Amino acid sequence: MRFPHMSARRLGLPRRAVSQILLTQLAIAAGVVVLATGLFLAPLGAQLDDQAMRRALAIAQSAAADPSLAADLLDSGPTADSPVQASAERIRRATGAEYVVVMDLDGIRRSHPGADRIGLPVSTDPSEALAGREVMEIDEGTLGRSARGKVPLVAADGEIVGAVSVGIAYDSVRDRLLGAIPGLLAYAGGALAAGALAAYLLSRRIQRQTRDLAFSDIAGLLAEREAMLHSIREGVIALDRDGRVRLVNDEAARLLGLAPDTAATVAGRPLDEVLGAGRTTDVLAGRVTGRDLLTVQGPRVLIANRMPTEDGGAVATLRDRTELEHLGRELDSTKGLIDALRAQDHEHANRLHTLLGLLELGLHEEAVEFVTEVVGVHRSTAEQVTEKVHDPLLAALLVGKATVAAERGVALRLADATFLPDGLVDPGGLVTITGNLVDNALDAAAGSATPLVEVELRAEGRTAILRVRDSGPGVPAARREEIFTEGWSTKQPKAHRERGLGLALVRRLAERQGGTARAGGTADGGAEFSVVLPEALR
Repeated sequence: MRFPHMSARRLGLPRRAVSQILLTQLAIAAGVVVLATGLFLAPLGAQLDDQAMRRALAIAQSAAADPSLAADLLDSGPTADSPVQASAERIRRATGAEYVVVMDLDGIRRSHPGADRIGLPVSTDPSEALAGREVMEIDEGTLGRSARGKVPLVAADGEIVGAVSVGIAYDSVRDRLLGAIPGLLAYAGGALAAGALAAYLLSRRIQRQTRDLAFSDIAGLLAEREAMLHSIREGVIALDRDGRVRLVNDEAARLLGLAPDTAATVAGRPLDEVLGAGRTTDVLAGRVTGRDLLTVQGPRVLIANRMPTEDGGAVATLRDRTELEHLGRELDSTKGLIDALRAQDHEHANRLHTLLGLLELGLHEEAVEFVTEVVGVHRSTAEQVTEKVHDPLLAALLVGKATVAAERGVALRLADATFLPDGLVDPGGLVTITGNLVDNALDAAAGSATPLVEVELRAEGRTAILRVRDSGPGVPAARREEIFTEGWSTKQPKAHRERGLGLALVRRLAERQGGTARAGGTADGGAEFSVVLPEALR
């Protein structure tokens, strides 16, 4: 088994991340300073060498330019008291050169700081200078290592009669280089101290940000976070302070309708660009505040909660409430049917009592007429619906809603233009849309003077058109778009679910099939809702 801290401990390194970072930064700063110092010293030495050689060459050129030196070379011999020796020594003392050597065409010295070496051949090759070329070099001679300059010595008639060699002691060049090192080291030390201070301050900041954790601890936390985010059944989406997406886990991608393979590619993109404008974006971005906020994304009903983070960003969680919302609506429908059945049971008992009384009074013909009338009313309602609406799910829904409407004292009727053949592509979607609109219409019409709800269902080619009209107070023109916003409602919320989702779902279901949902008004002041679903029929 391999322990995460074993390698650091084996090398004697500190375990804490901040200490490792500080040591690394100090090592980098020291390495950079040493490298920079070395890179500076290397060209400095070459520059000092070049300066010494050019100085020696300039002295040699000045000496050779004196016409009397060439004449003295031709007129005198190689002796210690010759005018050539005197001139050379005067130049040497005046310029501070190590030596000034004048030689003839045979390479014999005519001058030298050591008088005993006059008349002897020079120690280095003079052929370049005697051939008429100027020479700069650093070489080893009888006086040691020196920077040299050699120039030809030309007589008045233009003939080369010898050469002048000037040397600058190399020890002076080395002394200048060594003299520059203390100042350079002082600058390097200052740079290293500044780098160490910056490294310390940066490491302290990293220590605060990493909570003084080791690298292995940070890696473990990241691995655990990834595993947790992608395994939990709640959607998690993180945003930075500028509203850009930091991460989206698998469940959030599913709930928001993002493709699983694009969940990673949305990182760094603005939330408005990823989801588009709408209530879901406003809730996640914090433009709508509150706890357990309801929103509709595609066909899903979501509950969102948003928590700000210390860096100005936020983490939002999403829960799927679609199934719970459907169950709530089914519970409402079931409760309505139960109430209707209870009312029918009460009405049925009254009718049985009436029938029993007629039979006891011997009014048999009246009893037959009474039974015929009661049965005919219910049969005519079911027959009227099934004749005009051939889809069994829609027909059953409308028959059930008619029973509920009758129990609530509202007349539910089909418009004369109603005719919808069988063959719906998505009958469940149209059932949901119709049920929501009829429920809202019944609630609106229940308090009116002549309660009425009219349903129109018809087909134009493959397009299904639904209109639901009621005798209620209607919807003001200024609010006919606002009512399709999730969370908007004029009714008190029920104990088991929120209000303000029915019309939002109606529009989302219609738009998912490429259709539209609109709100309008009737001539008598009621409301009319129209849904158009293209390609709804096979």
